[in-house]
Amino acid sequence: METRKVQRLGPSTLAMTLPAEWAQSYDVEKGDEVSIRMGGKGTLTVLPESVQSEESEAIINASGLPADALERAIVAQYVLGRRIIHVEVEEGETLQSTHINAVYNAETQLMGLGVVEETPESIAIRCSVDAEDFTLDNLLERLESTGSTMRNEAIKALAHQNPDLAQRALNRERQANKIFVLLLRLIFTAYQNPNLARSVGLTDGFPLIGYRSIAKNLELTADNAEDIADIALEANGHALNIDQPTMRRIREFTDEVNELTKLAVQSAVERDYDGAIEVRERFNAINTREQEILNDLPEMSNEELLQVREVLVSLDQTAQYAVRNAEIATNLALNEESDHITIQ
Repeated sequence: METRKVQRLGPSTLAMTLPAEWAQSYDVEKGDEVSIRMGGKGTLTVLPESVQSEESEAIINASGLPADALERAIVAQYVLGRRIIHVEVEEGETLQSTHINAVYNAETQLMGLGVVEETPESIAIRCSVDAEDFTLDNLLERLESTGSTMRNEAIKALAHQNPDLAQRALNRERQANKIFVLLLRLIFTAYQNPNLARSVGLTDGFPLIGYRSIAKNLELTADNAEDIADIALEANGHALNIDQPTMRRIREFTDEVNELTKLAVQSAVERDYDGAIEVRERFNAINTREQEILNDLPEMSNEELLQVREVLVSLDQTAQYAVRNAEIATNLALNEESDHITIQ
């Protein structure tokens, strides 16, 4: 860590020099303006004008890249906060049809992304998402709600032998992924530019790493719901070979898991330590539910048993992800003063 000596310039003015290497990296010269932001824990952030600009661009050279690699590169640049992404090929070449398809496939996956210019040699994509249009808290709650909806539809599909409900759950997976990737974009941009932290609903950047983990856990719970929907489509008659009382127990288990996931996210966004504790208590109450239901099953074929077990495992994993989110909520809550904590 480098130290700097504070100097007095006047009766009420203190000054500190900027590191030469930092100034050169960001083209800061005498007379330029920089932004200063006071944060928590005594931090003071200095931002050059170049970092504050939201119109960052990236150029992807598609020559030699397979379609899937190009698609991943576009998604990565979106996550990194680029406003405009150019996809180009080397001089004398034209974009292959696989490259063009990759661009449009990426466009359908990402919220606010659209092609603004296209020639045989290049495609320009622009992101119209404004950080001030969303808060991280709201997006986390939307992602949790989308996962819960998918889970409910998948379980109802099994209970009512309704493949349409299962397909509806699968169709929501794309929306869940869009919210997840948008969360990543906002987290990365807020990390790179602390001024944006307030725009996305945070007073400082401390919660960002926790929010990144919560977002991933919620994305994984949506995958669990997708797995259940797949089972509903593949199962014989779109149903599990179990009696109604057992199906009722699975639906009750689903309701308990839904309450758990919602409470865990709520505890994180509200910095509620009591809520995080309640998540753990509720999880302990249902921790053996999967095994209890399996133990009570009658004799059935291995394939049918595996389908029931996969549904229960998906629900149990979702509950475990909720506990992980509650652990993050604990860290966020205990970093602030409350009825339980006094920070000196």
